[in-house]
Amino acid sequence: MSEIFAYAIGVMYTPGPINLLGLHSGLNRQTRPHLGFFAGVGMAMFILFAMLGFVGLKFIDPQVLPFISLAGCLYILHIAWKVARANVELSDQAKGAKSLSFRDGLLMQLLNPKALVATLPISTIQFPSVGITGSAIVLWSMVLAVLAFGAPTGYSVAGLLLGKRISNPRYFKVFNLLMATLLVYVSCTIGYQHVVLPWLSISL
Repeated sequence: MSEIFAYAIGVMYTPGPINLLGLHSGLNRQTRPHLGFFAGVGMAMFILFAMLGFVGLKFIDPQVLPFISLAGCLYILHIAWKVARANVELSDQAKGAKSLSFRDGLLMQLLNPKALVATLPISTIQFPSVGITGSAIVLWSMVLAVLAFGAPTGYSVAGLLLGKRISNPRYFKVFNLLMATLLVYVSCTIGYQHVVLPWLSISL
């Protein structure tokens, strides 16, 4: 059991597009308004863990993965655009507070190829190896979904603590642009690894 937690924490709590957005929301003092976004991330992971736990590798069609990855990359670019355009007013954090919703978190994580890569070893290898089958899959998927919810939330709280030390809105705007640039970089990196290279290997 400890191996499952060790692997899950290792892959969920390292920097990635979701955790970067969590950090961004905290720095912009929007941790509470974005709890729905974080819940969407957790729900997406629950769906992936449970679905793959029941159907295993039969669900995965290698020829479809590049298209899912492409959709995920485009969605990350969409979120990056929203982050870059976000206005920050420290006196009124309600504006733009709902820019990231439950649906954004759900879709972004479901379309994130790294989420699929993270859940596959647990659902198809580690679950069966320790006898997690049937209804136990649902229970463990819920536990791991809570961990997934905690990752961007933790980053957001860390950003919130740091953001309270900053009072000039210009710094937040610069940080928004930096976060958007990082998200574009992440999208391009994922696109190259999970879209371009698979398509090249097929064509060759």
